[in-house]
Amino acid sequence: MIKYTLKDEVAILTLNRPEKRNALHPELVKQMKLKLSEIEDDNGIKVLIITGEGKAFCAGADLEYLNQLKDYSSVENEVDSRELADLFLMIYNFPKLVIAAVNGAAIAGGCGLASVCDLIVADEVNAKFGYSEVKIGFIPAIVSTFLIRRIGEGMARQLLLSGKTIESKRAFEIGFVNYLSHNVLEFSLDLASRLKNNSVESMGMTKSMIKNISGLDIEDAVDYCIGLNTISRTTKDFNEGLNNFLNKK
Repeated sequence: MIKYTLKDEVAILTLNRPEKRNALHPELVKQMKLKLSEIEDDNGIKVLIITGEGKAFCAGADLEYLNQLKDYSSVENEVDSRELADLFLMIYNFPKLVIAAVNGAAIAGGCGLASVCDLIVADEVNAKFGYSEVKIGFIPAIVSTFLIRRIGEGMARQLLLSGKTIESKRAFEIGFVNYLSHNVLEFSLDLASRLKNNSVESMGMTKSMIKNISGLDIEDAVDYCIGLNTISRTTKDFNEGLNNFLNKK
């Protein structure tokens, strides 16, 4: 269900259920979490790319599995929701840069999967985005948290309440997508090759900073960042980077 490739310090996780439009399934979620743990612990990997096999990026929940949920108890449904939430949080909090190479449709949970990545590269023609949950009497609960942080409450309301699917160009215009390309994997690999030259430690701290200050008032946010500045100036990456910069002069 998951295909793993390593190329020049860049890991590629490919959702590999093209016959199911790479729909989310408990086994796929489990495999992704295990692989993410391995990638996090591998110091030789600087950037992670997540993409889909075939024509879709991820079509959301597996329909056959979704049908089974009708017979689940409240406790079982809570456990199932927690598993997916844990995957999303794992990617959102991942210490290394994560790029979503969205090759096709990213719907419902698939759109949520893209939204928890740091950067989204979308296919100019084939990528589509949408939260269709309200159309089937479901609620876009877990995914809404990350969507609001990414594009703001107003636009999130429009997407979540309408259930409408938007084209990649529109997703780019509203700030959901960062880059458009005709070849998302090639573009993502090129982007990763440039960004991996940055300090992995600094990028990880910056990611954590962005996440933590978004919920603080301005004074607390500044105080928090002063502390981060103090810490960052003691790191090995800072000292080496500063020396390299000064020696170029």
